[in-house]
Amino acid sequence: MSSRPHLPIIPAAFFGMVLGLAGLGGSWRAAHVAWGLPTVIGEALMAVAALVWAVLIVLYAWKWIAARPAARAEVAHPVQCCFVGLIGVATMLVAGGVAPYSRDLALLLYWPGCAFTFGFAIWRTGGLWLGERDPGHSTPVLYLPTVAGSFVSGTIGAALGLGDFGQYCFGAGLFGWFAIESVLLHRMLTAPNMASALRPTLGIQLAPPVVGAVTLIAIAPNAPFVFAHAMVGYGVMQTLIVLRLLPWILKEPFAPSYWAFTFGVTALATAPIRLVGLGDSGTVSVLAPVLFVFANGVVLAVAAGTLIRAAQGRLIPAPAPPAAPAR
Repeated sequence: MSSRPHLPIIPAAFFGMVLGLAGLGGSWRAAHVAWGLPTVIGEALMAVAALVWAVLIVLYAWKWIAARPAARAEVAHPVQCCFVGLIGVATMLVAGGVAPYSRDLALLLYWPGCAFTFGFAIWRTGGLWLGERDPGHSTPVLYLPTVAGSFVSGTIGAALGLGDFGQYCFGAGLFGWFAIESVLLHRMLTAPNMASALRPTLGIQLAPPVVGAVTLIAIAPNAPFVFAHAMVGYGVMQTLIVLRLLPWILKEPFAPSYWAFTFGVTALATAPIRLVGLGDSGTVSVLAPVLFVFANGVVLAVAAGTLIRAAQGRLIPAPAPPAAPAR
């Protein structure tokens, strides 16, 4: 009999839970500054995000020990491989949660997370440039390695006093977003319908403009608000389009893949709240509380669905079928 412990084999996509929890924690921290809301909720969310991250790091490392073929297959998968980039992003978000308590510990987490994020993004993007890719494999998960990774590197870097470095990260994320969005819109307008199992990934579509807005506010808080307004406005439009498609997306039963919605909706709330905290007024004073309530509702619903599936023993998905190697 094997003496190895029986630990679950998780997909890298589970790191999306950390993004949603830490993102909502960031929204509550911003709400404390802007509106004086209690600090305990935001700090508790950050603590839960850190705990989930720690558990997932151990389980993902175990995957490479106990189920190396599955881990290699995930990295080679043309869609699932992009979620591997979330490991670095989640690590940086945990660094942001730790930052108010220990800058040294935060930096100890931030730099490896940042290095992993950009290293994986360069490897993944290089494979994409080789071409010969099935258009059906192009989904919003393409944003994760380069766009999400770059923006989060900039946001957390600024929180750690690395605002100059954060500006370069913002540029990498901004122009990466523009390039990838054109590819995705072409795919969605001209290719066949997205497979049912991939439809929840459309929740990522609303993230780039608002995650980028959070980064812009972090690296240049004294910049004219018009640029952040524009990015939030585009994010609101993307959100409304995704809501219009929600009945079509929800034909896919609830699964952990629905965490794809959470990082975008929390950034959609955080950016306007941070603007309010900087003294902005007008339209943002109406948007901010509405989007804050919306973000809390979405994360609460997805978290509740996840806990229910866990209680039913259905949280860990079946192994994905083999696919052509990622390029």
